[in-house]
Amino acid sequence: MGQQSILVVEDEPSIREVVALYLEREGYDVATATNGNEAMAHLESSLPDLVILDLMLPEVSGESIARWLRTNSDTP
Repeated sequence: MGQQSILVVEDEPSIREVVALYLEREGYDVATATNGNEAMAHLESSLPDLVILDLMLPEVSGESIARWLRTNSDTP
């Protein structure tokens, strides 16, 4: 089994960086997105094993992304 992937979607740089760092230290393959458009582009090209999602994002809301995830995948 390969390394598990996590997408961290957070517009606040300090929070995004700390969360990503801790996950990487635990051995996860971590991708990050700074806004809703970046998150959607990532999700449409490759679904991670887990998404950590801020609900209040610029451009596309976290709620919209969560609805898209529920409709198009079983990714938690």
